[in-house]
Amino acid sequence: MDTDIYTIKSKKVLIVGFSTTGIAAAKYLHNKGMDVYISEKNELAPKNQKLANDLISKGIKLEFGAHSEEFIDKVNFAILSPSVPPEAEILKKLKERNISYFSDIEYCSFFDREKMIAITGTNGKTTTTALVSYILSKKYNAPYCGNIGISPMEYMDKHVDYYVIEASSFQLYYSKSFAPKIGVFCNLTPDHILWHKSMENYFEAKANMFRNMDENSFAVLNYDDKYTKKLGEEIKAKVYYFSSYRQDIENCIYQDNDKIIFNNEEIININELQIVGKHNIQNAMCAILCAIITGIDIETIKDALRKFRAIEHRLEFIRSIEGTQYYNDSKATNPEASIVAINSFPNKKVVLIAGGRDKKTSLDDFVEAVKKNISKVVLIGEATKRFKDELTKKGYLNTVNSRTLEEAIDIASLDKPDVVLLSPACASFDMFDSYEKRGDAFRNYVLSKK
Repeated sequence: MDTDIYTIKSKKVLIVGFSTTGIAAAKYLHNKGMDVYISEKNELAPKNQKLANDLISKGIKLEFGAHSEEFIDKVNFAILSPSVPPEAEILKKLKERNISYFSDIEYCSFFDREKMIAITGTNGKTTTTALVSYILSKKYNAPYCGNIGISPMEYMDKHVDYYVIEASSFQLYYSKSFAPKIGVFCNLTPDHILWHKSMENYFEAKANMFRNMDENSFAVLNYDDKYTKKLGEEIKAKVYYFSSYRQDIENCIYQDNDKIIFNNEEIININELQIVGKHNIQNAMCAILCAIITGIDIETIKDALRKFRAIEHRLEFIRSIEGTQYYNDSKATNPEASIVAINSFPNKKVVLIAGGRDKKTSLDDFVEAVKKNISKVVLIGEATKRFKDELTKKGYLNTVNSRTLEEAIDIASLDKPDVVLLSPACASFDMFDSYEKRGDAFRNYVLSKK
C-alpha cells in the first residue's frame, strides 16, 4: 500500500466525532503537519470545554452541533470515531465526494501491521487484551490499546514491539482492509444488533479482519463456538484453536479437568489462576497461544498467569466480609455477559444484583442460569419490572426490588451468602454515566462497609 497519501504534510484531514479515539487521532496527525478538523454532531458538553480550548490553541479546528460543508470540503481522508452509526448523514457526504474513511486502528495498520495483535469477541476481549499485554510485557514493549480506552495512535512513532488491541465490532466495521499479524476471536453471542441490523452483520464485522489475513498471519479461534470454528475453515491464516474440552486436533489448547494442555504439555493448573470462571480459563488459553506465537517461553507464561488479577469491573474481586465475597462485574451490560458471571461460582450460594437500562434482548437463557445458580436476585433500575416479570413467569420467585445500588448491596448481604455478585445484564445509563461509574460505586460502598 502507498502510505504516502496518509502522511503528506498539509493534507486536510477530517476527524468525525469528539471522542477519545478522535482526539488522539487529531493530535497525532496535527503533529505530523496535517490540517486537522474535528466535526462532532452533538453539542459540546461543558465538562469538555477546557479540552476543546486546548485543541483549538494548537491550531486544530473544531465544530459542534453539525457537520458543516466547510469542514468536509476538500478533505483528503477521514478517521471515524467508533460511535458513528452506519446510516449517519456525514458518511453519505463522504461517499459522494469519494473521500476514504476508516478507523484509527486501520490507519495504524497501514504502517505497523506486523506489530498488531487484535482481540475481538462479544465477551472476554477486555480481560484477554489486558492478559496478553501483561504476559508479553515480560519480554516486549506491548501496550494494550483500542476499545480498552487508549487509541493505538497514542503509541505511533514510539518504540513498540506489539500493539495489543481490543477491537470492537464498531471499530472493525470501519476497518475494511485491517489485517493484524495475530487475530483473536473469543466468542460470539447477540449484542449491538440494533447497530449492525442483524446477527450476521455483527459477525461479519468481526470476521472481516480474519478474512483479510494471509498465510503469514495467525488466528486464535474458539473451537467451541460454531461461528468461530467455521471461520477457521475458511481463512488463509494459520489457525490455533482453544477449547474447554479435549480436542485431538492440531494446534489446539484445551482444558482437561483442572489442567490447561497444549502439545501434550501441561501449561498450568487452573487453580493457580487468580481470575475465576470458565470464561476466564478460555481467556487465559487465548493469551497463552498469543504468547507462544510471539516467542514467550512457557515458564514466563506460567509466572505471569499466576500473578495476573482481574481488571476493574470484569468479575473483579473486591473484598470478603464475614465469609461473603463481593464481586464487581459491572462491565456485564448484556444478559450473555451476565450469564458468564452467574456460571462462575458452582456449588456456592450467590445473591445477584442485576438491572439498569434494558437492552430488550431475550432473557430466556439468563433466567435459566439464574434458576440454576442464584439464591436471590436484587433488582435495580429501569429494567426491574421486565426482569421480575420474566423470572416470575419461569417460576423464579425470590426477587427483591431496590431503589439504589447501595440499598441493593445491603439487601444482598442480609442472607450472608458465599458471594454477592453485581452483574447487571443491562446498560448503566438510567442511574450512572457509565458502567465504570456503576462499578466504582459498588466497590466504594463495599469497601466502606464495617
